[in-house]
Amino acid sequence: MPSFRRKPESSLPFLICLLDTGFRRYDVEGQRLASLPRMITSAMSRTVYVNGSFVPEADAKISVFDRAFLFAEGVYEVTAVLGGKPLDLENHLARLDRSLAEMQIDPPLSHAELRALHAELIALNKVDEGVVYLEITRGVADRDFLYPEGVPPTVVAFTQSRPLLDNPHAETGIKVITLPDIRWKRRDIKSTALLAQTMGKQEAKRRGAYEAWMVENGFVTEGTSSTAFILDVNGTIRTQPLGHHILPGVTRRAVLHLAQQEGLAIEERPFTVAEAMQAREALLTAASAFVLPVVEIDGKPIGDGRPGPVAREFRRLYIEEARKG
Repeated sequence: MPSFRRKPESSLPFLICLLDTGFRRYDVEGQRLASLPRMITSAMSRTVYVNGSFVPEADAKISVFDRAFLFAEGVYEVTAVLGGKPLDLENHLARLDRSLAEMQIDPPLSHAELRALHAELIALNKVDEGVVYLEITRGVADRDFLYPEGVPPTVVAFTQSRPLLDNPHAETGIKVITLPDIRWKRRDIKSTALLAQTMGKQEAKRRGAYEAWMVENGFVTEGTSSTAFILDVNGTIRTQPLGHHILPGVTRRAVLHLAQQEGLAIEERPFTVAEAMQAREALLTAASAFVLPVVEIDGKPIGDGRPGPVAREFRRLYIEEARKG
């Protein structure tokens, strides 16, 4: 197993001085005087990875000259964790390789090292259900539009513990709105340039929806953080074909494989918003959401307005396969 460094945990007084607060303090020996604010408790309890070292969250630091901060020159992966194990990690690493190659960033770690990194972070943070976020950037250099030479990439990773299996949206279904797709043209690269997606997600929340499906030339491309599917009026599962215009979703790939195993008709063919509204069912896939049924698009109920049997079955089958490891 690769050797990673662990930085000693910060002293409690150092953590406290990070906050200019009216919270009651700890004395210099760290003796409890009052309840500790939640944000510090979180920082104390989570370990993150930064450039070869596992460090307390409060000690994690990245240079202001990092290219991801200045130019969004970074790529990332979010891998779900179930039962303390990462799901579909090999396909996430394969996509990471592709994104790095398209960005002309040399991989700083081997797959074996990245597997070990994920396993160590999950163990250190005692994650049973949640995600591992991994980001690799072009590295640190003075600001210049040209790529710097001889600069080692920055590698950071952290975990988030949260329930994935017990998702209330799986039972109720979700609402989706549609928005113009205003992103750049290389959406197949999983880059950290996510402004259009965050704007879309925020607009969805403002309008009482869970997700926004982006539309280009009359066709749904994908969600802000998900792949869009419909079961059309003919009973065919449809989603966008792969290309520069969408992200090659890891969960998308798994669900298409499940559909094939179940003998369902599949077409990687674009669909319009009108076709989605007339569909028997609609659904989305994402690494941490798995499969969720869509019951409303732009205020119009899909089918009978309840989660459909195909979406429910895809979710069940996906979780079943995931639990097999």
